[in-house]
Amino acid sequence: MKELAKRFIEKECIVYTVTSNDSSIHGVIKEIDDGGMVIEKTSGEKELINLDFVTRIREYPRKKNGKKKIIFE
Repeated sequence: MKELAKRFIEKECIVYTVTSNDSSIHGVIKEIDDGGMVIEKTSGEKELINLDFVTRIREYPRKKNGKKKIIFE
């Protein structure tokens, strides 16, 4: 998972986890180390996530003109 997650560094992503309260975390992946990743949310706060609990990483979908799509989860 670590090597695959490195493809998303500096991209705005949605990270789905087993343990998060709302089941997904939105933000820019800043760093990936052994067993964890640092995500910077749009509010500026940083969050550490254990890679053992990540089930899916998805780049934030955008329209053809570059604007963010609305996501219903």
